[in-house]
Amino acid sequence: MDNTSRSERTRTAAIQAALAIIARDGPGRLTLDAIARESGISKGGLMHQFPTKTAVLKALLDHQVAYFEAFSRKYMAEHGAALAHPHLATQIATTRESIAGANPIAFAIIGAMAQEPDLLSITKERNAETIRAIKAEAADPELATLRWAAALGLALTVMFGMSPLGEAERERLFDRLLDDKQWSALAGVRKGRKPGRKSSPK
Repeated sequence: MDNTSRSERTRTAAIQAALAIIARDGPGRLTLDAIARESGISKGGLMHQFPTKTAVLKALLDHQVAYFEAFSRKYMAEHGAALAHPHLATQIATTRESIAGANPIAFAIIGAMAQEPDLLSITKERNAETIRAIKAEAADPELATLRWAAALGLALTVMFGMSPLGEAERERLFDRLLDDKQWSALAGVRKGRKPGRKSSPK
C-alpha cells in the first residue's frame, strides 16, 4: 500500500472511530487517546493526520457536510423537477434525514459546535446560501424561511435531547412541512387574498 492510500485509510479509520465515540459516549469523551484506542491507530500515527482535537472536529464537520450534500443532490435529482419549491423541499428532507435512526453523523456536528464555536461560522455561511436559494424560488419568501426554520428546530430538539415529541408525531410534522398544498392558502393571505377565495370575473 502506498503512502497516500495508507494516509487516507488512517484518516477514514480515525473519523469513523470519532463518530462511534460521539454516538456511544457523547462528544465530551472525544479525545485523541480515545480515538487511538477505538481505531487501533497508534497515537503517533493519529497525530500525524490530526495534530489536535480541533483538527479532528473540523474533519468531522467536513464529513458531515459531504454526507448531506450527497443526500441533497440525490433528493433534488429524484424529486426536484416535480416540486414547486425544490430547494426548500430538499432542505426539509435533508434535515429530516439528519435525525433518521441512530445517525451518528448528525450528532458529530453538534459535538463539534459545542467544543469549537468557531466552526459555527462554516455552518452559518452554508445556511445563508441555503436561505438565498429558498427565497429566490418562493412566492412568499418569509413563509418558506419559516418552514425551513421549523424543520431545523424539530431536528435540533432531537439532537439536544429536548424533544417532547414521539417519532410518529415528528414524522407527521415533517410531512406537513413538505406539503406545499397545506401552505398555499397562507401564501395567499400574505398577498392580501383570503384562503379559497376566487377572483371575481370581469
